[in-house]
Amino acid sequence: MNTPSPRPIRTIGFIGLGVMGEPMCGHLARRSGLAVLGCDLNPEPAQRLAEFGVTAASLEQVAAQADLILLSLPDGRAMAGVIAALEPHLQAGQCVVDTSTSSVALTREIGARLEAKGIGFADAPVARTREAAARGELAIMVGASDEMFAHVRAILETMGSDVTHCGGIGCGQVVKILNNMLVFEHCHALAEAIALGRRNGVPADVLLPTLATGSGDSFVLRNHGMKAMLTGNFPKRAFSTRYAIKDLGYALEMADEAGLKVEGARLAMERLQETVRQGFGDEYHPVTLRVIDPA
Repeated sequence: MNTPSPRPIRTIGFIGLGVMGEPMCGHLARRSGLAVLGCDLNPEPAQRLAEFGVTAASLEQVAAQADLILLSLPDGRAMAGVIAALEPHLQAGQCVVDTSTSSVALTREIGARLEAKGIGFADAPVARTREAAARGELAIMVGASDEMFAHVRAILETMGSDVTHCGGIGCGQVVKILNNMLVFEHCHALAEAIALGRRNGVPADVLLPTLATGSGDSFVLRNHGMKAMLTGNFPKRAFSTRYAIKDLGYALEMADEAGLKVEGARLAMERLQETVRQGFGDEYHPVTLRVIDPA
């Protein structure tokens, strides 16, 4: 099949202006020099982004006017719903990039369907914190053909400092999902260390900085540990326990398809589910410390 070449990018649509999407769209508008259309169910983010030149638009307007459409949505179900709404209006040569975290199987299904219509597709989930999003320093893992990656790379670099081509469609999701799986498991191991240290006379404000000087140091220790667990700061407008369950579910789906046990990930899922049962489902996911170390 001869796939049409992507058309030149003159107008970009950005759908999903939430905690991560709003700053990403802002950097895109400031750094790309292109026209940007912003779309969200909540009108307030687009109103704030207007000062950077972002124009509020509907899904239909984005589909009709944008050469490249970026998605930043809560999960695969939301992503599939937006794609279904856009698809009847899209034309060959347009491109869609999903920066959400979605299941690998769903991503590949949608990518194949769009590409069969001559519409370019890439998965480009983002990693790091909302502070990194605000600075334009996200890590972005991209699943796409070589041609599609070359087409969108400069756009993604307006929002991220590390943009990596991980392979074909779906491979960006694989890397992002496994990144998050490691974060959740590491957070729970860190919570165990905090609990054991406290019960043996070493408080967390001594334990964590000291571990950071040794081979136990890590991004999770310095961020999830020192900024959240140590301070007891588990805000609700952050990556919640429910979101963690969603992403870890994608990893377990991959494990089931591969026939692997991944017991560490399954234990992490049990702890996250218990965290929800104890009433912490909407709080930043390191709140699992309160389940592992209730005192």
